[in-house]
Amino acid sequence: MRKRAAAIATAVVVAAVALPLFQPWKLVTDEVVDEALPGTAPIPTTASSTTPPTISVERPQSPLAVKTGPRVLLTGQLITHEHRTEGSVRILALPDGTRVLRLENLATSDGPDLKVWLSDAAVTSGRQGWHVFDDGAYRSLGSLKGNHGNQNYPIPADVRLDAFRSVTIWCDRFNVSFGAAELKPA
Repeated sequence: MRKRAAAIATAVVVAAVALPLFQPWKLVTDEVVDEALPGTAPIPTTASSTTPPTISVERPQSPLAVKTGPRVLLTGQLITHEHRTEGSVRILALPDGTRVLRLENLATSDGPDLKVWLSDAAVTSGRQGWHVFDDGAYRSLGSLKGNHGNQNYPIPADVRLDAFRSVTIWCDRFNVSFGAAELKPA
């Protein structure tokens, strides 16, 4: 009877430590985030009228009146590392001078403590590419907002893009890349 009680107590302690650490439920959960492309105005979809909204398009008076949209600086395609990952990466310069990293059509696993990092590491496929992104210089742009969709991450003004050559979806808890993309000029 004592052995059984000790085994149960041990199992409870192990579960109390392991569940918050590994968060196994994240293997079956998804968080979809679908942010608009920066610099574009969303079309309002709510109104008090039952009549569908009318969209009018203003025609510019001259070529100088045309507003410029985001300019693509760097691009990349995500590859799989620890977890199946796909989608594309674009670094955009917005008309106001700010820059943003945009993940498009992202699809990866949910996980504990996922971050979006710029890194100076080369992107290597396979298991040898899983752990290299924290070996050199890297800059966190924040926590991954969702494991599916389109997302924007502001890049601070002091970040020199020429110092980085890749983007990784990084699991900070286990020091492993879920997926990464090599950045190339647009």
